[in-house]
Amino acid sequence: MIGRGLPGSEALATGRIWTVGLLLLGMLAAVVGLEPSWNSQLQLFGFDAYQIAAPRKVETTPAIIVAIDEKSLAALGQWPWPRTILAELIRDIEQFAPRAIGVDIQMSEADRMSPQLLLQRAGKDDPVLAARLAVLPSNDTELAAAIGAGPVVLGLTGSPDPTGKTLRAAPFAVSDRTRHADDTSLPRNLSRFGGVFPSIDELDRAAVGHGLMSVGDPAKGVIRRIPLVSNVNGTLTPALSVEMLRIALRAPSLKLDASGSTVHGVSIGNFSAPTEADGAMRIYYSPRDARRYVSALDVLNGKVAPEMLRDKLVLIGMTGLALTDYQNTPLGEAMPGSEIHAQLLENMNDQTWLTRPSWAAMLEVTVFVLLGLALIWATPRWKPRNAALLAILCVVVMAVAAFLGFRLQRQLFDAATPGVALLLLFCTLLVMTLSEAARRRKALEKVVQVQREEAAVVAGELKAAQRIQTGILPRAELLHGESRVDLAASMIPAREVGGDLYDFFLLDDDRLFFLVGDVAGKGLSASIFMAISKALYKSATLRQPDAAISDLMRAANLEVSRDNPEMFFVTVFAGIVDLATGRMAYCNAGHENPYLLPPGGGNLSRLTDGAGPPLCTVEGFPYTAGTHAMGQGEMLCLVTDGVVDAHDVSEERYGPARLQAVLDRSGSGQGDARASADTARAGAGTSRRVVDAVLADVNSFVGAAEPADDITVLALRWLGSGVSAR
Repeated sequence: MIGRGLPGSEALATGRIWTVGLLLLGMLAAVVGLEPSWNSQLQLFGFDAYQIAAPRKVETTPAIIVAIDEKSLAALGQWPWPRTILAELIRDIEQFAPRAIGVDIQMSEADRMSPQLLLQRAGKDDPVLAARLAVLPSNDTELAAAIGAGPVVLGLTGSPDPTGKTLRAAPFAVSDRTRHADDTSLPRNLSRFGGVFPSIDELDRAAVGHGLMSVGDPAKGVIRRIPLVSNVNGTLTPALSVEMLRIALRAPSLKLDASGSTVHGVSIGNFSAPTEADGAMRIYYSPRDARRYVSALDVLNGKVAPEMLRDKLVLIGMTGLALTDYQNTPLGEAMPGSEIHAQLLENMNDQTWLTRPSWAAMLEVTVFVLLGLALIWATPRWKPRNAALLAILCVVVMAVAAFLGFRLQRQLFDAATPGVALLLLFCTLLVMTLSEAARRRKALEKVVQVQREEAAVVAGELKAAQRIQTGILPRAELLHGESRVDLAASMIPAREVGGDLYDFFLLDDDRLFFLVGDVAGKGLSASIFMAISKALYKSATLRQPDAAISDLMRAANLEVSRDNPEMFFVTVFAGIVDLATGRMAYCNAGHENPYLLPPGGGNLSRLTDGAGPPLCTVEGFPYTAGTHAMGQGEMLCLVTDGVVDAHDVSEERYGPARLQAVLDRSGSGQGDARASADTARAGAGTSRRVVDAVLADVNSFVGAAEPADDITVLALRWLGSGVSAR
């Protein structure tokens, strides 16, 4: 399902991208499958790349080229040679008993060096010379005799227009089960020529075979395929290499296998060569190989080993750079036409030709569509880097699979066209995805900006709440004129505001009320409940200033529990100290037991009496009070659980042991060595010193860790009746 698991707007955007991707996939699939002519160059580029990466290895050399090369031209003179030399060359080759000799040279005019032509120019001036020349045979006659003495095939040059020349071609039988018996039409897919340019008639009649020398259309730039058979004005005519093979196999005729307009192959006796629909064969090229070549000069001088030409298919061709029209090949290496024919003969002899299966286009479309669907699904959902890797992987998989088909089966599958189409599809999807991401990012930036503004408002309100919360907590200066007690307190919230509370105030001239509480939780809700609890407790106390501390705790429990829909609860330690006698009555509602620090140091102790459950947990609980007679200079220290539950970055807990250690040091006058000289002179164990020492030690322990809970410390020291505070 589109957009499954995605937010609504993102799902719609993904759906749009998928829709466009599917439409583009369909159009590109048509391009890949229909193989339009304007896209053929990309496909051919891919096929050429296979041959460049893995050119054919020469296994056998059934065809040998007797080359009229630079060395031969330098020794025997520039071309054209007198045809008597060419006749001598053919006779010398015939002595080695080749299977066929193909002459890849156009000889459409009489030899200008023949005696008869010389006689026309010399007869008037030198009658004696003219008489001698008249009895000599013409050069063409000598060449015709040499041609007629062996299995020589002469080349034909195809012409797009009729030439009026006689075409001599081996008979062809057409095998086509789809045609009626009286249908003599030829397959329409065959390459066509309006006529041919043969050699002069005297030479042409002497040859046992005739074949087209044309190796392709030079206008297309690269010779990848050679028609094995062509339609020359209604006559089936074989290629030069095919006709040489017919002569070598001594077959009287050739057979064309076809189905309607589609050609399937050419048969020569028991040998069959498959072709593409137009009767052409794709050549699997090897680089130029010197083993294919023999210099014409070496043949004439008898410097060629007999096994070089015996039982071979010999091609006579020109390779001199000034004479030869070199043709481009898929290897990027130009070759003369005679070598291209030789490579075709090697392909047919070793059966190493290339084929493009009829079902290749369908397979390519299927693979392209499947990989395209994967890209359409993944691109808008994955990170761009991962989607790009998937696209590259798809292209690489197709290229590797196509190359393996080429190497293992010599079959051509197009990976270039589907690969480029996949990249085009991916780029389109990526642009749309990034555009959509940019649009969503702008929308998100607007949302974030609104949230920032709202957060700023909230932060300002929280700062105001923090100031209000801090403002409702009493300050030690309220007891500045009271010489019988030394009291200090601090509350540090874990967040902007906290759920801890403390309070102290004089009930009359001799009695001091104090409390420390901790609301279950932290943050804004806890701070609000803290303020309510503090106000209700203080209100209950002030309404009954002479009530016992246990009665006050019960009254506070009733008041705080009355409106508590969120079911908060509060731990509270509250007490009343008689400043005249040091007698203290207290009640503990689920809070940490306070510490007693003896004057001048000594073992710490804790108050454990008067315990009960936290407020708001047990309705109407009968709290009872505990009492303690404070000695002069004795200090009471109360903390919330945020002190002992504090933890560092490794989640290690501060714990009561560390708290007791710092209380022992600060209470015995062995406090922080970093304390100022003025503080040290103020006397060891003052309440402010103890509070600051605890907070400093907890802060040092916690370090960079997030605060676990609000922290509150209250220290109360009774100095005795009528004693000035130190």
